Amino acid sequence: MRIVSLLPSATEILALVGLEKYLVGVSHECDFPPSVRKLPAVTRSKIHGGLPSAEIDSLVREQLQTEQALYHLDMDLMEQLRPDLIVTQALCDVCAVAASEVDAAACHLPNNPQVINLEPMCLQEVFDTILEVGRVTGHQQQATTALAYLEGRVAGIRELSASIALDDRPRVAFLEWIDPLFNAGHWTPELIEYAGGIDCLGSKHQPSYSVNDDDLLAANPDVLFVALCGFNLQRTEQDLTLLNRIAGLAESPCASNRQLYYCDGNAYFSRPGPRLVDSLEIMASTLHPELFNAFTREKRARPFTLRTPS
Repeated sequence: MRIVSLLPSATEILALVGLEKYLVGVSHECDFPPSVRKLPAVTRSKIHGGLPSAEIDSLVREQLQTEQALYHLDMDLMEQLRPDLIVTQALCDVCAVAASEVDAAACHLPNNPQVINLEPMCLQEVFDTILEVGRVTGHQQQATTALAYLEGRVAGIRELSASIALDDRPRVAFLEWIDPLFNAGHWTPELIEYAGGIDCLGSKHQPSYSVNDDDLLAANPDVLFVALCGFNLQRTEQDLTLLNRIAGLAESPCASNRQLYYCDGNAYFSRPGPRLVDSLEIMASTLHPELFNAFTREKRARPFTLRTPS
């Protein structure tokens, strides 16, 4: 079996169910487990990641409006790799090669590879994709075993958080982009709920969408949580200073109570794969450290502060 993965979450799922040894190519963004970084990258982005966030957003919107592809698929390399299976997604054209391009490419490859599209909108659907990958590849038992472990961790969090009274559940504003502001939809509001919080911006099981400064202030969050899509900790830290421009945010409950946090959005929350369970644990230990004190410091978000405009 020869597998090409076109998105990081799929690569993580494949590794989880024991299929990493069959990977012959990955996307340019696949970086976990670290061993996959040595594999040939069959995609590249047309947008340079080092640009300011506002410029990245502008270029993405321009590309999507003109129906131009955000990613390039290296067909010469794909022909050399001769995959039997391509794992991709049709959920978001900003996240990976468009599904239509993948389907067209598969028709021109010598092995006529099978294409699996993973399109989860909630945590259960993420778990379903793990079983689907196991079924298609003949690794059902490995997938079932891995999923039982993940589900057990989720159940443990939910059992503890069920004891939290409604009045003790903080209102959480979760941002996956800062310039412009974007709330986090899909599975993120669900993770906040499971962790003992209330998503005050949310679009549960719906795509993320842009919000303005007034939306964020009107939400009156007790906690502001930032995990920027595709950005690691260092890149996120650069953008946190952009929040200082929001007049009134420094006086909001989340800032007054020092409940401002960020984490690695590239590794957690953004990817619909196994590490969403780690993301849930990060959220739980951030919102209720007294209840979820068993987690290591690596599963805690980092605090940050706002500068009051002079």
